[in-house]
Amino acid sequence: MSKFKKMYKDFFSLKEATAAQQAAYNLELEKTKELMQQVGDASKAAGLTEEELIDEAQLVNNLTDYAGHVIYQLRDSQEANAVAKEIQRWTTKKGFTIIAHKKSKSGRTGYFYFRVGEDPGSESQKIQGYFAQLPELSKFAFKAPRSKAPRRRPSRKF
Repeated sequence: MSKFKKMYKDFFSLKEATAAQQAAYNLELEKTKELMQQVGDASKAAGLTEEELIDEAQLVNNLTDYAGHVIYQLRDSQEANAVAKEIQRWTTKKGFTIIAHKKSKSGRTGYFYFRVGEDPGSESQKIQGYFAQLPELSKFAFKAPRSKAPRRRPSRKF
């Protein structure tokens, strides 16, 4: 065994695969290749090119959507306090500053307002990724809540 190979094994705690593990890996690799071929054949049958498939898979983030406001809706209002505390823990751990947090009377909807930092694009991606993976949420959006005060009509001057 070479000196460098031993050093990498020690540092990364690597273990070499046994013959059985290598055989299982090769079998899974062949299955994956077959599935990829089937996907390619299906997309060709549907008349889609690779460029069209790539365009559909891209996630478009509009920086103007995120201004620090996040409204979310829970599946079960019983979990309102637990979910709010979990979100607060995660956001403080990731370095976000919570300016305001409100819950509806029923507890089903909630609102967080975060201080927007230097890079709103990466912040919105982090928040979107975290909120999207929460199983308790049914939906969320980057928008401010509506005001309950009636809108003032502009005065008419003749």
